[in-house]
Amino acid sequence: MTALYAMPGNEAFSALLARHSGQLQHELQLHRFPDGESLVRVEPPAADADAVIVCTLDHPDPKLLPLLMAAATVRELGARRVGLIAPYLAYMRQDIRFHPGEAVSARILGQLLGSAFDWLITVDPHLHRYRTLDEAYPLDGRVIHAAPRVVEWIRSHVESPLIIGPDSESAQWVNAVASALGAPCVVASKDRHGDREVQVHLPGIEPWADHTPVLLDDIIASGHTMIETLHGLDGKRMREPVCIGVHGIFADAAMEKLRAAGAGRIVTSNTIAGETATIDISEDVALLMGELIDRRPATSESTA
Repeated sequence: MTALYAMPGNEAFSALLARHSGQLQHELQLHRFPDGESLVRVEPPAADADAVIVCTLDHPDPKLLPLLMAAATVRELGARRVGLIAPYLAYMRQDIRFHPGEAVSARILGQLLGSAFDWLITVDPHLHRYRTLDEAYPLDGRVIHAAPRVVEWIRSHVESPLIIGPDSESAQWVNAVASALGAPCVVASKDRHGDREVQVHLPGIEPWADHTPVLLDDIIASGHTMIETLHGLDGKRMREPVCIGVHGIFADAAMEKLRAAGAGRIVTSNTIAGETATIDISEDVALLMGELIDRRPATSESTA
């Protein structure tokens, strides 16, 4: 039986995985000392069992060292293989050296996690210049796509959707969602002038004035791109916009700013816990987890 561990803050998602898969949840405790150091304590896995650690990696820096300690500890205590379920995977934007002397964070994190884990499952990582996870992660990396669950949610909750992508990076995903729904779509263009300065140019949407604007993006972090896209809807006299992101980070009071800019409902998947996390992708993750567990290599006794 596989031992399933939840890093702090991941208990709800881990419980869903356990419900879908029938795997047993094991206790993991994290204690932080006054000087900032961490102590990880785990319930030992059964001898020669697989261990799976659930840890979404939004706000990653305080999480990474305890995560690596947990992986090393369950392996030391007898786990045959150690897998990581990180529904949100951090540090994907810095995949090249943009300026002299910069760390290529995506590759560095890939090496760290690749040395600690045998396999990884994540949801819609922000692959930009990498085509696959394998280019940065030296392990068996698998990707779940949230688009089918997003389609289900829109079909059930939105009348006459007009799917809007806030930038060219969202075009492929927006087109796929719109095609599955049989809905129209448009993709805005984006000029970025810094971390928080974004100018969005929205193409003509007058033919769909009776539709509900549905803004789609993979990550809602600062929210600036979506906010500027919402401003592009000002005066269009359309229905109240819906904002959907796969990963809801909501830095810098992004949720309040989105609502102030005119967003009606704000919805994300449950890759990151929060009040907007209503699109559940845990069943898809559990199915893939089961496949990876079933692929465990045979023991020397069984091959003799």
